[in-house]
Amino acid sequence: MKLLVFLLSVFFSVSWADEFIENMIKKLDERGDKAWWWDERWWNDGYIEPPKNYQVEVNWVTVKNGEVEIPVMVARPREKGKFPGVLFLHGRRGLDELFQLHAKRLAARGFIVVAPDLYTGRFIEKFPIEHDPVVEEDANKVLDYALSREDIEPKKVCVYGLTRGGFYSLRLLVAKNRQVRDIACWVGYYPHLQDPNRPEPMQVYRYHEDIEKVTVPVMFFVGSEEQYQRLRPALMAIDYLKSHGREAYIVVYPGVGRGFDFRDGNRRRFADDLASKDAIVRAAKFMEKNLKVKESP
Repeated sequence: MKLLVFLLSVFFSVSWADEFIENMIKKLDERGDKAWWWDERWWNDGYIEPPKNYQVEVNWVTVKNGEVEIPVMVARPREKGKFPGVLFLHGRRGLDELFQLHAKRLAARGFIVVAPDLYTGRFIEKFPIEHDPVVEEDANKVLDYALSREDIEPKKVCVYGLTRGGFYSLRLLVAKNRQVRDIACWVGYYPHLQDPNRPEPMQVYRYHEDIEKVTVPVMFFVGSEEQYQRLRPALMAIDYLKSHGREAYIVVYPGVGRGFDFRDGNRRRFADDLASKDAIVRAAKFMEKNLKVKESP
């Protein structure tokens, strides 16, 4: 009998959780020709704007924070000249070869991507459980470096965070007070929106209070099969921002889950590829708009 009661309680809690997510997605799902994603030229004229494509070159530099040396990957178009900048913040897996590929794909859209390895210089193991706040200080230093580069124009960047990099982004925006003045917009892929050191219920049911202080435009990308504790706070955060007059968007891709942008090998599916290509093109357009990059004729 006890087992039956337990199984029923689990069933109903899961059903309620699924219903909550479904209702949130429906609430945020804009439809029709007034939706933010509507493309009048495509609908009426059949025109699909081609994405920008550049050959990419990669260099590594070192940024110092006190006695600590932070390795920084810089991916940029091989073509000479100035380009808009992006601060690319990795998640728990570190700046490994898969995240480096993501940074290169972003640079191929016409950005100078400054991607610090926030773990190696601090001897932080890959996939850390706890969050060390010193990482925020290092990210802040690398932001200063990005803004000092002569080839980045304008003298603002967008911050682009994946998984736990979403929390690092949030800390720069609010706790370090870099939004608006230095950071023009925020892009997040299935972002972690809570302090990893806080208790489990806060990870699942609440976003970090600094979300409510974000004023720059925000765009998140998640999959419909994302883990509940990541999907719920992302939906709730966007709902809060939109309901308080902020510019905020979330794209929920059907049939994909965590890591759709970097899942490799035999595990990669067609849906992952569709979502990855769409997300990076949408992110590029979003950042160009907020960095006031001139559109192609």
